[in-house]
Amino acid sequence: MSLADRAEATGAPAFVPDPRLTNDDLAPAEQRNWKVFDLFAMWMSDVHNLGNYTFAAGLLVLGMNVWQVFTSLLAGFVLIYVGMNWMGRIGQRHGVPFPVVSRISFGVWGANIPALIRAVIAIMWYGIQTYLASVAVNVMLLAAWPGLKSLTESSFLGLDTLGWISFVSLWLIQAAIISRGMETIRRFQDFCGPAIWLVMIALAVWILAKAHWTISLTSTPHPVSTGEQWRQWFGAIGLILATYGTLMLNFCDFSRFAPDYRTVRRGNFWGLPVNSTAFVVVSVIVTAGSLEVFGEAITDPAELVAKVGNTWVLVVAALTFAVATMGVNIVANFVSPAYDLANVWPQKITFKVGGMISTVAALVVTPWNLFSNPTVVNYFLGGLGAFLGPLFGVIMVDYYAIKRGKVDVQQLFDAAPGSPYHYRKGVNPKALWAFLPSAAVAGVLALVKTFSDVAPYSWFIGTALAAGLYLVLCRRDRTPVTEEV
Repeated sequence: MSLADRAEATGAPAFVPDPRLTNDDLAPAEQRNWKVFDLFAMWMSDVHNLGNYTFAAGLLVLGMNVWQVFTSLLAGFVLIYVGMNWMGRIGQRHGVPFPVVSRISFGVWGANIPALIRAVIAIMWYGIQTYLASVAVNVMLLAAWPGLKSLTESSFLGLDTLGWISFVSLWLIQAAIISRGMETIRRFQDFCGPAIWLVMIALAVWILAKAHWTISLTSTPHPVSTGEQWRQWFGAIGLILATYGTLMLNFCDFSRFAPDYRTVRRGNFWGLPVNSTAFVVVSVIVTAGSLEVFGEAITDPAELVAKVGNTWVLVVAALTFAVATMGVNIVANFVSPAYDLANVWPQKITFKVGGMISTVAALVVTPWNLFSNPTVVNYFLGGLGAFLGPLFGVIMVDYYAIKRGKVDVQQLFDAAPGSPYHYRKGVNPKALWAFLPSAAVAGVLALVKTFSDVAPYSWFIGTALAAGLYLVLCRRDRTPVTEEV
């Protein structure tokens, strides 16, 4: 039902949304068919990837044991679960994507600020994740067919021939999936989410069998002091929050398709505290097993699979890792910029057009060169990533503490000066006054070496600072509890 139809059905005067603010993709969702399993599978798609495996395995190498990794990341995923439910409730209740939700606090035009920040980060990481998936595929292809090594001896724009073949293949497959819209994305993630579990379980059984089913859950290859273990324990929580802060910001892009809030909470519960922690445990156990069997902690699952020595195992694993990485890429790095770019020019850019712009941009920036450049990854993407926490803080405080959940959805598509979300020339200055200094602090903490000890907490600090500032600035603007909108 369109916004105009909703107004007519309630007996209100016919409402005509501003064409500069709406299209069919940005309007409230009409089809609410995402069930608990769909959201659960979405989280499997997001969590089951090489990056998260390596992150969890790396904590073991740094000095934490299996139990410490398990408890720290369980605590982190519980906090993420709470944050996802907060944003998920907004999306499910009002049926609109992240850039439209941002209009509530930043204004109908100011919403482009958080939307474009999120879009740039997602596009860059979309290309980088596709490249990392192609690298994993290359490792296994070379292990299975050594003759392919000849394709690695010449390069173009910094990438060898085999790399180009793998990268472009994965890029085209993803483009074909996402060009068909959110319903196809839902069906794809329902498949690829569980897929890597098969490889991970098989890998765990194989490594445990070779270790004669005896691995230590309390030892680490690099023992550190108790104080350092506690620092790493809290640091792991901070880092996992920063990692999922990106999707926490735009989870409403998915929850808007759920029929009720209970579905959102249940899908998040099984997908985050339960499934995500289980994946972490398996990842760390496999790494601990590699230490027992090979005398070194192998943190790259592709490298570990290559040691199996069976061609068909390598081929199946390569395909599975590729599918899993495409799953996380589409969930975390495609859906958001597709909506965000549509929000900039709704009359010309639809969800599909925005998605195609994102995929082309992800290829044009040659992500392998970005990834090999520490300045780009650490300072540009890291700096922008630090901005996401303050955005989340402003949006959450505005919705739950200032607006008290009372939003006139129709007015989110009205650019007239008298509309409640027009603020000052379409931008809410108080949101900017809370966001800008908080983002600056978070960026400094994340990037300046002097503050390296608190860098893992930059997302949390930025979020809390922005939330506190915005609450102070808007202390007189709170919507009365009894007011109905």
